[in-house]
Amino acid sequence: MQQLLLELAPPPPPTLENFSPGKNGAALKALREALESGERFVFIWGPHGSGKTHLLRGFAEAAKAGRAAAYIPASNADWARAGALEAAAVDDVARLDQPGQVALFDLCNLLRASNGPFAASGEAPPTLLALRPDLRSRLASGIVLQIHSLNDAEKAAALREHAAARGLALAEDLIRHLLTHFDRDMGTQIAMLDALDRVSLERKRPITLPLLKDALRGLGEREASS
Repeated sequence: MQQLLLELAPPPPPTLENFSPGKNGAALKALREALESGERFVFIWGPHGSGKTHLLRGFAEAAKAGRAAAYIPASNADWARAGALEAAAVDDVARLDQPGQVALFDLCNLLRASNGPFAASGEAPPTLLALRPDLRSRLASGIVLQIHSLNDAEKAAALREHAAARGLALAEDLIRHLLTHFDRDMGTQIAMLDALDRVSLERKRPITLPLLKDALRGLGEREASS
């Protein structure tokens, strides 16, 4: 049901601007400053679902303004064009194989020499990751910041803020339902809200929990009959 509703309004591409920081304001600030100066590497670490990928994708996208930049997922890394990059964001570095670790070390050195913006992530600080010692040292040489998952109150506040920016007011029962019945990452939550806004406009009904349930019921019936 969630996927059917999301097809009405796919999640927006992650940017630094649409990241809900919660307790992660320092990490957001560090990434923006790294883009401006290019003098410091930034390593962010925290559990799965805490927003690391959103931040790195947003960092890479912002870095593309006037630069050759890329977001590189370590689990599916393409190092063939790394030497041509002027900025990079490498996600989940602990998943790199040995050749990938060598390639990342070389990329770090290249960007260090050229003052190219660089950010990376992992589920622990670089010093605790199972990586080559020289790569651990390079990743730990800049700013290392922990990323904290948003709690329910912070997620609810982010939903209210997003709704208010669109001139909408959300009832508390709708917010609770979104947070307890659907994927809890903020990208999905925001996309669900955007999809529900579209349904609201089409049906000329306010955004409420009954509207959400009616929309999901209708989508389910449509799927069953197709």
